[in-house]
Amino acid sequence: MPRARLDVLPPSARARLLARFGPAADAWCDALPDRLAALADRWELEPLAAGGGSTSRVLRCRRREDGGAVWLKLTPDPMIAAEEAEALAAWGRTPSVVRLLAADPGAGALLLDGVAPGVPVHGQDWEPEHLATLLRRLRECGPAERPYEGSAVRPLAHRVGFLYDLALRRAGPDRPEAEIRLRRARARALELAASAPVTRLVHGDLHPANVLHGPGGRLVAIDPRPAWGDPDFDAVDWALDGVSCAAELAERAGRLAELVPGLRADRLRDWAGALGALTGEARLRAGHEDARTRFLLGS
Repeated sequence: MPRARLDVLPPSARARLLARFGPAADAWCDALPDRLAALADRWELEPLAAGGGSTSRVLRCRRREDGGAVWLKLTPDPMIAAEEAEALAAWGRTPSVVRLLAADPGAGALLLDGVAPGVPVHGQDWEPEHLATLLRRLRECGPAERPYEGSAVRPLAHRVGFLYDLALRRAGPDRPEAEIRLRRARARALELAASAPVTRLVHGDLHPANVLHGPGGRLVAIDPRPAWGDPDFDAVDWALDGVSCAAELAERAGRLAELVPGLRADRLRDWAGALGALTGEARLRAGHEDARTRFLLGS
């Protein structure tokens, strides 16, 4: 059986990119073989395997020079690449974030170092102490003040608005009760984004699938959707992970606040109350009408 070409998008991958970026992504998909060949030659890479999600094509590669494992990430949106490159460069001093080796944001291309063993935390037990180390390093190693002039990264309110706009589109016109819930939750989240006691560089998508087990057992963050805003935002998915009632949420938030200087348990609970609707609606669409879903939806 012939081996699939890594530079040709399978229909499912093309469909995801078109759903995210619209018809303009069609030309980008068609041009992918030439773009990949040029970047592989420029950065001396041998592509080995391909994957990706709704915003990018990601290729596992081997460096021709020394055989090292690296990842080439390509996106049709240069702004997404510019934001991620800026954030990864800002976190370049911490071993808790994947290392940026090279970037060409205009071409939508990032070259990332490999993470070993690289197994996602998603679906596994995790220790609050290990997560706390990651959250502390994100806060400590990024810029401590407001965004500098010329930053490609946008305010957290933009990220919040995007997440709820996406959820509202997925809910569709036939579920008015979902629209009411999501609009109410978005208003709460935007209020929190506007009232941040401090402004830091935020990962913006720090859920367990975007955190890998790295060398020495440390946790390593990948795939940021960075924003400038309240750093407590990055702890929300972890505060809600597996939680089905207010008491469990309060306990988890309190524990993380004890371990992460500057993290406020009350704001983390408020963020969880607002953003939980996103996870709750996704679970409801998937047919999970259980206690956890009802808690996330605030009912």
